[in-house]
Amino acid sequence: MKYPKKIMTFCKYCKKHTLHEVEKVGKGKPSPLKWISRQKRRRGKVGNLGKFSKVPGGDKPTKRVNIRFRCTICKKAETRRTWRAKRFELMER
Repeated sequence: MKYPKKIMTFCKYCKKHTLHEVEKVGKGKPSPLKWISRQKRRRGKVGNLGKFSKVPGGDKPTKRVNIRFRCTICKKAETRRTWRAKRFELMER
């Protein structure tokens, strides 16, 4: 999917439509204090991993895109609900 690098959209900090720069961000490191991380540490020693083993059929064909919109006026950034895309590319207008 092709998406523009700059887009006019609503800024919740300025309370009006302004020009935003779009940047693709990677997924952050998961917190080691979350329940699932603690459970993986407890169970992931030797032998069958149970529900942590590979899903049959492998990975999903599409991944969720992480996008950050940065306002060019107030310089504040926000991430919004994303969609699924097989390939994501930022393009010049």
